[in-house]
Amino acid sequence: MTEFEPMRDHWWWRPGWRVGRSFYTWHVTFADQPGAQRLVSDYAPVLDRLPQLDPVPARWLHLTLQGIGFTDEVDRHDVDDIVNAARKRCAELEPFTVTLGLAHVDPETIQMPARPLEPIAGLRSAIRAAIGDVWGPDNVPEPETGFRAHVSLGYCNTAGPAEPVAEALNGHDPHTAQVTVTSVSLIDLNRDRRAYEWTDVATVKIGHS
Repeated sequence: MTEFEPMRDHWWWRPGWRVGRSFYTWHVTFADQPGAQRLVSDYAPVLDRLPQLDPVPARWLHLTLQGIGFTDEVDRHDVDDIVNAARKRCAELEPFTVTLGLAHVDPETIQMPARPLEPIAGLRSAIRAAIGDVWGPDNVPEPETGFRAHVSLGYCNTAGPAEPVAEALNGHDPHTAQVTVTSVSLIDLNRDRRAYEWTDVATVKIGHS
């Protein structure tokens, strides 16, 4: 029998975060992707039976790529320059399709890996290079290594064993979905309501279109 690390509350306040504070970050979002929206419906019966998980509504489904910084610490002119640099960098890429799933238990989430990793990592590298164009390559936030491309379906809201969550997933039909990534979004992200919610700052197309 597989042993799982105990789950922990995802919503603890990480360093720098507090109510009312938000963060500039680059995400791939899925509001226009029927496959991703369908995954939310496919796994809803599982999450509905697990009160220790907060499901992610379809509109807030996302794949985190690269942060910039807290909005009260980053000059808006720098943000605009980074977006312009990202447009140039991403124009050199091509849209790509990845598969989301299968869903599995993580210590703080139910998440779906996104594969293949290579095009997602390439997109992240382009975004990091764009930040480096403005701030210098040695001043790009967040480590370059250790990136895990994934989409979370739900976040754990209390500490407890992972086995009930794993058993619920194992007893449910597995689902995956293909999504086509044609753009990347810079968002103003907050987590005031035990959820990741955002306003769009800029959308950058991938490739020449």
